[in-house]
Amino acid sequence: MPIDFTLTEGQRQLQDAARTFAHKRLVDVEAAIDGLPTPDLRFYALRPFYQEMVDAGFVKALIPDAQGGQKMSSVDFSIAAEELSSVDINVPTALLATGLGLQPIIHFGSDEQKEQWLRPFTGTEALLAAFGFTEAGGGANFDSKDPSVGVRTHARLEGDEWVINGSKHYTTNGTGWEGKGPDLITLVCRTDLTKPPHESLAVIVVPGDTPGLEVSGLIDTVGHRATISPKLTFTDVRVPAANILGKPGDGMEICRMAFNWTASLIGAACVGRMRAAFEFALNWAKTERRNGPVPVIEYQNAGYMLVDIKTRIEAARYLTWKACHHYDVTGGADEELGHMAKVFCSELSVQAVYDTMRLVGVDGYGDQTPIAAIMNDVLCFPVYDGGNMGVRRRQLHELIARDTYDGMASAEGRVAG
Repeated sequence: MPIDFTLTEGQRQLQDAARTFAHKRLVDVEAAIDGLPTPDLRFYALRPFYQEMVDAGFVKALIPDAQGGQKMSSVDFSIAAEELSSVDINVPTALLATGLGLQPIIHFGSDEQKEQWLRPFTGTEALLAAFGFTEAGGGANFDSKDPSVGVRTHARLEGDEWVINGSKHYTTNGTGWEGKGPDLITLVCRTDLTKPPHESLAVIVVPGDTPGLEVSGLIDTVGHRATISPKLTFTDVRVPAANILGKPGDGMEICRMAFNWTASLIGAACVGRMRAAFEFALNWAKTERRNGPVPVIEYQNAGYMLVDIKTRIEAARYLTWKACHHYDVTGGADEELGHMAKVFCSELSVQAVYDTMRLVGVDGYGDQTPIAAIMNDVLCFPVYDGGNMGVRRRQLHELIARDTYDGMASAEGRVAG
């Protein structure tokens, strides 16, 4: 079968539906959060929009059919994510964070665990999930072989309960809608701080209203202004022993699989934000003269910059689609293309949006255009969800250093390893 990037009729309908939803509803997010002084208030203002995402089936699309969902392929999700993110980054990020929080259960939960924790997300409530990964001291060394460093959040088995103590930062969705925690957190922790992570790293499901779980602070960010990044503290949090996914040590693979899912989808979000900046800059160049004799686009240097920006957008989109397709055909086992898409698209987005700012000039740095706000959004992409330097490039480095590494595997639809 020939390589074909033509969207199916179903994908076109999905793209049109996501585009229509974004331009009819997400276009109102900016006004809804404008003037709200704290990140929690801005996040809570997203609830009506997120509810409409639930009503439109976007959350249900995260859940396997066996648990009552209508799970989308990664490729289809990326098509929708680009359209949503081209208008607003905050509501799609809440959706992506819920998906990330559910990924450990989807891939590693027992049938009983999946039924218990996934099926509620197929209903009509605006439920939120979160992935409790990043430690107060950072997350890059979560897999260090030295047991004295890395993840310090600790779960002690006491009778038929896990007793959890520790803290997490940047747990997107971690406040829930009312500041009392999300509906569930899949929490990365260690079951024995004397043993290395391949023996002790675990993921335990913690309902957000469990006693001892506290939102101890909020981290305000320059972009993603309505995306919540709380500090969470766990003080003698008790959950049933059955809430562990798999067994101690499985946390290594669970984290890998969870971040494999988000990697290429972040590429789609990067494309969406680049599109927003490009479309503004293109229209600006066609209509703005800047007190000159002709519109700005008539000048070669301006036109060439726009050509370069559009080329980057196309390159990022197709790497994203390839990475998503590879994720789908390998069942999430891919360790290469997803990380590459995350690194490439996130850093390219910073370059592309900055070039739109250079084209527009100083107005692009203020509040007279949307470019500065978009710039603040894309600056986040290289450093969140497994930072490019601390996590993603390191994982790629380890991959290509293996004796078994095959540099053509990903291009040919096989797992590189």
